Amino acid sequence: MEEPLVSVLLSSYNHAPYVEASVRSVMAQKGVPFELIVIDDGSTDESPQILERLSKEFGFFYKHRENKGLVKTLNELLSFSHGKYFCTFASDDIMAPGRLEAESRFLEMHPQVPACAGQIVNMLPDGTLEGSPDSRFDRATEASFEDILLGRVELNGSTEMIVKSKFAEVGFYDESFRFEDFPAWLALSNRFGNIPILKTVCSHYRVLPNSMHKNLNFIYAQILAVVEKYKTHAAYRKAVNLWKTRWFSSLAYDQKGEALRMLPKLSNASLAFWIHLPKLLIPRKFLKY
Repeated sequence: MEEPLVSVLLSSYNHAPYVEASVRSVMAQKGVPFELIVIDDGSTDESPQILERLSKEFGFFYKHRENKGLVKTLNELLSFSHGKYFCTFASDDIMAPGRLEAESRFLEMHPQVPACAGQIVNMLPDGTLEGSPDSRFDRATEASFEDILLGRVELNGSTEMIVKSKFAEVGFYDESFRFEDFPAWLALSNRFGNIPILKTVCSHYRVLPNSMHKNLNFIYAQILAVVEKYKTHAAYRKAVNLWKTRWFSSLAYDQKGEALRMLPKLSNASLAFWIHLPKLLIPRKFLKY
């Protein structure tokens, strides 16, 4: 078999209704030699049986074991990979056609960059696509370290393709955090420079009501913990105030009781915080998120 240029790392957890479509979207990729590596991270639904059947059909590496969490699973998947480049992929998303070819071609033509990102089209739980790419990720052609640290440019982890050798230099995924993409983008851009953002649609991103990203206190607490790694950077204090303000603003939109409880922890001296403070008293129907 041809040596893979790209390794696709898929961590599966309790996505039985979606995982088969996710795997088939990866295996339908064309134009570049790739491998799919799958670990089921202790699912309690029918995901292991589905993946076992698919691994026999397609011949990809598959392992089922007890739950260890996403970040440890991704590092384990990396340890099995052979590609020059890799991308991670969620077991409930759909990989857009041509994604692996487009991103790997870009990285082959730009050997100095550590990674690239792309676009997503949001998808409802039933698989219905919203249509246009999510505008949050289409506002820039590249992201610097400060862009990422200060939230000026957003990158979606389901669109990444990373140079494995460069990622090894920053120590792979940081297992002290419970999510992977924000720490990885910061580490790579801090070490190697700007991350290009392609116009290529890479993922149909399934938006589920119980998504981890709906847990605002968890997400923002993790973001601030990551920011602490860069406390000697000139933009550190600005970053702390910005993420605290975003945390408060998100809670004040539809969790006003929680926003009030968290007020002592999230209040700060930035002008942006004081501009957002009145949201606490304004009914949601009169607010823009």
